[in-house]
Amino acid sequence: MTRRIAICAPSTPFTREDAARVSALAEAEFPHLQLHFHDQCFASEGHFAGPDALRLAAFVECANDPAFDAVWFVRGGYGANRIAAEAIPRLSPEARNKQYLGYSDGGTLLGALYRAGTGQAVHAPMPTDIRRAGGDSAVSRTLGWLAGARDGLEPSLHDGRPAVAFNLMTLAMLCGTPLMPDLRDHVVMVEEVAEYHYAVDRLLFHVTHNLAALGIAGLRLGRVSDVPENDRPFGCDPEAMARHWCAQAGIAWLGPADIGHDIDNRIVPFGLASSPAPE
Repeated sequence: MTRRIAICAPSTPFTREDAARVSALAEAEFPHLQLHFHDQCFASEGHFAGPDALRLAAFVECANDPAFDAVWFVRGGYGANRIAAEAIPRLSPEARNKQYLGYSDGGTLLGALYRAGTGQAVHAPMPTDIRRAGGDSAVSRTLGWLAGARDGLEPSLHDGRPAVAFNLMTLAMLCGTPLMPDLRDHVVMVEEVAEYHYAVDRLLFHVTHNLAALGIAGLRLGRVSDVPENDRPFGCDPEAMARHWCAQAGIAWLGPADIGHDIDNRIVPFGLASSPAPE
């Protein structure tokens, strides 16, 4: 059965050339998937894929259109938080029957959707990963998930506990806002990219204390990559930081997670991995 996937850009823009590469990959490997890049993906205004009103309208249009089975965020960057609060009340009953896929800044919308109980939020590679060396494998992982495969799941899932996955900075910015979902009894996975080690430590301090107040089941740390070189070494690695702040906040440290801003980024459905996807 053919599944139709809408692709929009809640944050930053894409290029038609890269969209063509993603479409060609889908046509060659997953002929039962039809990808539809919204024209808004290619809009540009300053940092963003068009002004807030355009990005909001495109996301709501894709979510509410009964012709689509899923909405895939084309890339991250920054901008989803500027439209998320206004988007949620505009979603129709049709939006509840979809999967929503992305990561990085897209986690803002995933968190808001999960809080609202709308559709199935899924941390997953995005079309922009086609730009990475070997990025076909990451894009294919999400396409495979959309086609029904489950071999791309993060390997620590299936332990009977609900899970979520976020970029660490994105989750820190969600804490204390009306977009933050209820993560009680959840395993929370975090990853980070392009932040100094001292900034990662600061983010972990903030996030763990907020998560402790929510009563989460525990924390897993994905990859912390592309760390800039500071003028002096920080003195401990990200795992040591995570262990320290988990202990300080009274959160269970659960070990590593196979997620990150790279081609090996695994899929994490929000909630229980065994939960059925919307039809």
